[in-house]
Amino acid sequence: MNVAEVLVKALEHEHVEYMFGIPGEENLYIMKALKESGKIKVVIVRHEQGAAFMADVYGRLTGRAGVCFSTLGPGATNLITGVADANGDGAPLVAITAQVSTDKMPLTSHQYLDLETLFQPITRRTKMIVAPGSTNEIVRLAFKYAEGRHPGATHICIPQDVSSMEVPEGAPMKLLNRPTPLHEYADENRLIEASALINRAQHPIILVGHTAVAEHAEKALTEFAEKLHIPVVNTMMAKGVIPCNSPYYMATIGMPMEDYPNIMFDHADLVICVGYDIVELAPAKWNKEDNHKILHIDARPADVNKLYQPDTEVIGDISYSLEQLMLSCDGKKEPEDFFKVRDMFREEKDSYAKDTGFPVKPQKLLYDVRKIMGPADIVISDVGAHKMWISRHYECYQPNTCIISNGFATMGIAVPGAIAAKLVYPDRRVLAIAGDGGFMMNVQELETAVRLNIPVVFLVLTDQSYGLIKWKEDMHFGENFYVNFSNPDFVKLAESMHVHGFKVESTDEIIPTLEKAFTCGGPALVECPIDYRENDKLTAHLADVMKKYREAKAK
Repeated sequence: MNVAEVLVKALEHEHVEYMFGIPGEENLYIMKALKESGKIKVVIVRHEQGAAFMADVYGRLTGRAGVCFSTLGPGATNLITGVADANGDGAPLVAITAQVSTDKMPLTSHQYLDLETLFQPITRRTKMIVAPGSTNEIVRLAFKYAEGRHPGATHICIPQDVSSMEVPEGAPMKLLNRPTPLHEYADENRLIEASALINRAQHPIILVGHTAVAEHAEKALTEFAEKLHIPVVNTMMAKGVIPCNSPYYMATIGMPMEDYPNIMFDHADLVICVGYDIVELAPAKWNKEDNHKILHIDARPADVNKLYQPDTEVIGDISYSLEQLMLSCDGKKEPEDFFKVRDMFREEKDSYAKDTGFPVKPQKLLYDVRKIMGPADIVISDVGAHKMWISRHYECYQPNTCIISNGFATMGIAVPGAIAAKLVYPDRRVLAIAGDGGFMMNVQELETAVRLNIPVVFLVLTDQSYGLIKWKEDMHFGENFYVNFSNPDFVKLAESMHVHGFKVESTDEIIPTLEKAFTCGGPALVECPIDYRENDKLTAHLADVMKKYREAKAK
């Protein structure tokens, strides 16, 4: 067997289900090995960035490394953004790229780049297969690091001549064991310290991050919050880790400005951080005065940050830690002050239920989207102004039902990400929500959805601008510039690519139009004009809310 054939056997051994990418002449032997095996489904895409995003979202939803591949040079550089996104967001991914033959590496060579150096800062590990006998080991290490306690992206590079070399018989041909990861449990003394912190607190609050989702801690977290009567605020990437219908679910934090959750943090005397990662939400967003006691509960130690210095760290299996703390902590009084703030927020959101303004207000759009999406259905958010509204207004009943990139926070993820989500969960509705800016970055993958007959719905919110940057320019300067562009006719564009096209012409058409899109029997695009004048209105409204709160607090 040659290196390419052993590589494919090793990928099968790692339970790889899909590989997303584009072939090239330098990885022909790998493509041939995949064809002869027939056990891994190969999804050919229209741009390597789309392949990386598909592998990224596959990894988020399954906990197993998504695999993307490319040829050398420009094919490999096209993978970069999606690979970096997976690494920044903690999604397991393995990228496999080709490379020039080993005899060409010391010379000036067509399409040559030092890919190990290129991928090094955006992966957990990058290695080139030079010795054929190391193939199985390098593949096993790539998956070990990608799927480890701190998941992320890894990279394997295979020179063109090496892929066709024979692998020696004996140990090099042997597939390596995939050991079951050991669960590490928190130190008993740290649990005692944590219990004491919780028992002394009068107004604790839980801040839960995406590692709690990856560690499947939703059941233990919900029981912990409900038994001890502690309110919960989640980050964007932890939506649904406590169901939105729990009495202790408060809100999502992460808006560019102070919001209702900041009032809750101001009132708290202990912040219990569960699976919280500072790459997703800077501590300055909730602890800028450095005046909070902090309890860190996670599978790994806290990062170093001057505004995030935990009084105690409980490191180990998150569910186990929460279960043990439940046994030793006393329940608190009902957090009535937190409930009041939550209810103010909910009243504000519900006030848009019957809004008929057009273009559609983002609050109304998300109110209606929630009505047609089931508890297990999946929304994939692109990055832009709509991401802020989705995080704030779209409530979730289960984890991993609203996918938001907020570590690396990359535009262009929604279209390919939704295709991957539908491959993982074919029986669920999958809705990609993108702005007209982010949508056009990977619009070519509509053809992939058509070719694979994947019935996903792409909701494109149009305002002819890079809305989030426009919003921030308005916040900083009171004016905006260099953010506007024109759009194609999205319905005609969709139809030209054999995608069903719809356009929302009035606010009362949101639900019936989306229902048509979901039941049309194939991929569908819905264009919806969006009223982002609400961005600046929200900025002014929240400034007023915070001013009144602080004035009342000072009295």
